[in-house]
Amino acid sequence: MASKVFAVIAGFIVSTIGALGYTGVAVLMAIESACVPLPSEIILPFAGYLVFMGKLKLLSVAVAGALGCVVGSVAAYAAGVYGGRPLIERYGRYILISRHDLDLADRLFNRFGTMIVFTGRLLPVVRTFISLPAGISRMNFTKFVIYTFVGSFIWSLLIAWIGFKLGEKWQVIGPYFHRFDDVLFVSAILLFIVYLIRHLRQVSSEA
Repeated sequence: MASKVFAVIAGFIVSTIGALGYTGVAVLMAIESACVPLPSEIILPFAGYLVFMGKLKLLSVAVAGALGCVVGSVAAYAAGVYGGRPLIERYGRYILISRHDLDLADRLFNRFGTMIVFTGRLLPVVRTFISLPAGISRMNFTKFVIYTFVGSFIWSLLIAWIGFKLGEKWQVIGPYFHRFDDVLFVSAILLFIVYLIRHLRQVSSEA
C-alpha cells in the first residue's frame, strides 16, 4: 500500500515539474513547506535529472525551490501566529502544553530562532513543519524569511545537484533519505517521553 501511495506522489511530482518547469518546482516546494508532506527528496532529484537532460539550469532550480519554500513557509508561519497560538493558549493544557512551555518556546525562538530555522531547513521531515512552531512563537518575521530562504536554497541546490549527478538513476536517492525518517521518529518519541516526565513533575510540584 505504501509503495502505491509513493508511486502516485512521485507520478504527480514528475508530471507537475515536467509540465511547469521552474514554476512546478516552486509550487511543489511551497506545498511541502506549508506542512504538507510532499517529499522534496523526490521533487529536487527529478529537477536535477532535468538539469542532467539539459532542460533546466541547476542554479535556477535552487532559486525556484527556495522561493517556493519561502511562500509555503510564510503561510505556515501565519497559521501558527493567527491560528495555532490562540488554540494552544486556550486548549494547550488538554494536550500537555502549559503556558510555561509556550513561554519557553518563545524564549528559544527569540534567542536561537535563526539557527533553529536554518538548521531545520536542512533536515528531512523537520523542514516540512518547522515554520508552524516559528509562527506560534512569533519569531522575528524578517529573520524567519531570510534564514528560510538561505537554508532552503542550500538544500535545494544540494539535492538537485545529487539528482543531476545521478542522472537517470535519480530515484535511488529517495530511499536513503527515508532512513532518516525512522531516526527522527525514534528521536521524537524519546523527546516526547522526556517532555512528558518533565511536564508531570511540574504539574505535581504546582499541586
